[in-house]
Amino acid sequence: AVRERVSAPGARRRLWEELLGGAAARHVLAGDEHAADALTRNLLDLAAGETRAGCAWLVGAGPGDPELISVRGLQVLREADVVLHDRLVSPELLRAARREADIICVGKQGGGPSTPQEEINRILVERVQRGQRVCRLKGGDPFIFGRGGEEALALAAAGLNFEIVPGITAASGCAARAGIPLTHRGLSAAVTLVSAQAAAGSPGPDWAHLAAGAGTLAIYMGAGQVGTIVENLLRHGRPADTPAALITSGTMDGERIVAGSLADIGARSGARDESAPGILIIGATVALGDALGAKPGIGPERGAAERLRDPILSPPFIRAG
Repeated sequence: AVRERVSAPGARRRLWEELLGGAAARHVLAGDEHAADALTRNLLDLAAGETRAGCAWLVGAGPGDPELISVRGLQVLREADVVLHDRLVSPELLRAARREADIICVGKQGGGPSTPQEEINRILVERVQRGQRVCRLKGGDPFIFGRGGEEALALAAAGLNFEIVPGITAASGCAARAGIPLTHRGLSAAVTLVSAQAAAGSPGPDWAHLAAGAGTLAIYMGAGQVGTIVENLLRHGRPADTPAALITSGTMDGERIVAGSLADIGARSGARDESAPGILIIGATVALGDALGAKPGIGPERGAAERLRDPILSPPFIRAG
């Protein structure tokens, strides 16, 4: 019946994914074949139509380690016809996409080659309007300094279907790897996420407010501006002995964690690759890193590519949209 009614190979593949990994399969396993039959007929009618609505998933890939993507994020990555990915998304994670998928890098790099956000929005909207399923794979979380809100607004303005799939943001992922709690009873009851990169026309961070707080500061994109950040915080009254840590390439190969105080973190961090992603964490909880940091020899020793082939996350572990 599928071969007779659905001629396009892509439409047939999508139909089988929805049948075998979705509600129809669950009805069969539960013994409700009547409900499964009705749903199957409905899906077949949709697949046999001339056009099929596209959709977009704005997916947080996490801070770098490919294992830190969510189960839902991995599911939609494997379903997508098109993957638009950031520069820092790991190659191991991209290999989890379907062989037939179009893989397009739309990354940005400070001071280097970048894809303008307007162009990313245009590609995203145009591909969904074609009826394709697009995975917009973004480092960290789409809605935390990821400009996911702008992409969601572009999709909404075009009347297109989309879903936000949150991810582990750099502050929580990198701090966890370094053994730094972002909050801790008796030490820090709040955490503030700040971008060191101000948008054009923006006044930038309110350093007086940030210096006066007693909680943890997580300053994104701060690796190249450590001196300026420290100077502003000290000038507005943050104590010089406040613990601080600079984490570059967090959770990835080449990860580097340098800890010290607000007064000496710049000197301790020394020369660094300013093209590498970095986050500066400041606050009393940083001092717990020595006791809680990740220890060598703990955890699985399989490579990232091997872990992504784990059977529990392999197709057809797919949820019908």
